Amino acid sequence: MERVTLGKDLSMSRIVYGMWRLAEDTDTSPAHVQAKIESCLAQGITTMDQADIYGGYMAEEVLGKALRGTDLRDQIEIVTKCDIVAPAGRHAAARVKYYDTSRAHITTSVDASLQLMGIDQIDVLLIHRPDPIMDHHETGAALDDLVASGKIRAVGVSNFRSWDMDLLQSAMKAPIVTNQIEISVLHHAPFTNGDIACLQQRGIAPMAWS
Repeated sequence: MERVTLGKDLSMSRIVYGMWRLAEDTDTSPAHVQAKIESCLAQGITTMDQADIYGGYMAEEVLGKALRGTDLRDQIEIVTKCDIVAPAGRHAAARVKYYDTSRAHITTSVDASLQLMGIDQIDVLLIHRPDPIMDHHETGAALDDLVASGKIRAVGVSNFRSWDMDLLQSAMKAPIVTNQIEISVLHHAPFTNGDIACLQQRGIAPMAWS
């Protein structure tokens, strides 16, 4: 499997296992999830794409139970995301869905993800959606501190336009290593709206979701 370099000492498999629906499977037992991961590894797919919100905030825990007591963590890269607060799971008390890129929320989310997945470090943390009221200085400093602490290896974004990405990067020391954007045969706007061109200009490899 071809590898894609995202930063210093960090690469991912060209194809990524997206775990959006992991917690919605009819079988979420550790053995079944382990079998899925092992099948991916047999094909050279080593990167697992998670988010705190996936499965109503349950998917990370499902993955964590599968990793427990195995050496699978040493064979994979884990990407996860934060900043979406929706009325489900641990945020059931929320009245509406909104985005939270405050230092407190990002830090709490990362700590929860680490605990739920039973890991010491997230390979890439993505800010899941642009927050229209983001304080980029606060958000950038929080992300830099998480990198410095070793809780995350690298920072990326998801569903950001070029100006959103540039704004956040302007307040960060750590580089933004990727932007995960929607790309498929049914959604090819990034090829004509400047998103792909922006990433090419900056030498940043995109991640595609569909």
